[in-house]
Amino acid sequence: MKIAFFEADAREEKYFRENLKLSGKHKAVYFKGELNERNVEKVKDVDVLVVFIHSSVNKEILKKMPKLKYITTMSTGFDHIDIAECKYLGIKISNVPFYGENTVAEHAFGLILTLSRKLYWAIERTKRDDFSLSGLEGFDLKGRTLGVIGPGHIGQHVIRMARGFEMKVLAYSPFVDKKLEKKLGFTYVSLNELLKKSDIITLHAPLNGDTRHMINMSNIKLIKRDAFLINTARGGLIETGALKYALDNGILAGAALDVLEGEDTIAEEAQLLKNGKKINEEEWKTFIRNHLLLKDKNVVVTPHNAFYSREAVCRILDTTIDNISAFLKGKVKNRVK
Repeated sequence: MKIAFFEADAREEKYFRENLKLSGKHKAVYFKGELNERNVEKVKDVDVLVVFIHSSVNKEILKKMPKLKYITTMSTGFDHIDIAECKYLGIKISNVPFYGENTVAEHAFGLILTLSRKLYWAIERTKRDDFSLSGLEGFDLKGRTLGVIGPGHIGQHVIRMARGFEMKVLAYSPFVDKKLEKKLGFTYVSLNELLKKSDIITLHAPLNGDTRHMINMSNIKLIKRDAFLINTARGGLIETGALKYALDNGILAGAALDVLEGEDTIAEEAQLLKNGKKINEEEWKTFIRNHLLLKDKNVVVTPHNAFYSREAVCRILDTTIDNISAFLKGKVKNRVK
């Protein structure tokens, strides 16, 4: 079989070459950039496709890969892959279900501490040789209420950390686990109640048809005034216009975001302007609003690197190798729906 790797940098390519034991009848090709309609012709004959989140494996891409039998994504999320079309074509899909639960949770808590103790602003100021304390008063986490949207594998790590800081924890999930609630010491509530009562809200939900824009103009006004919002999950969970409204009108005191709605558009900005790539009106609006968020003095943005630790990367690569090896032997590990 022929295997194509996309979004694999030099270090990752070296790791795959050294650890993925391919027999002579299999061949691997590597690409540093993401898969798109401009380069798909180079891999139209591949049987196995390995991608990360920036490769949009849509219907048009799939049409141009008639031999494709299997996709494994080096991520937990798989919303960048057209699942329905793959099912129709008989293409099997795997992901990396668990690799960075503690890693992403640690980043989320780093963002919480950045906001609560104004670390970003304090560091930026001292680098300018300004050691004044004006405007740098933070607040204690002890006794505050943290709202966790999505108490799954990552959310549970966040809850444990919050309890270590002696915070009260509320959680929202469509699935209630009373044993987990008792074990970790949090309380399940409705989404609206969580928004009303939380001092800090952190999102750890997957992005799908039910969760897209779960924070929106209809419920953003319910948020407790001067609360903070953290998102290390998926940008599309939050309606960007609603977030900007809440910041501009003092509903939110601040936000820390590792993901942005339409972030792929921002990542391709230079190419977008150079090539005149067409996007629709809503994408343009999100594009502009995200740039306003980047400049907002009460917003901290990191470049979708919550997952990016040395240990987590190794877990991603090892699981991807396991997925490929299993498929080459006629099995499918970590299959997604």
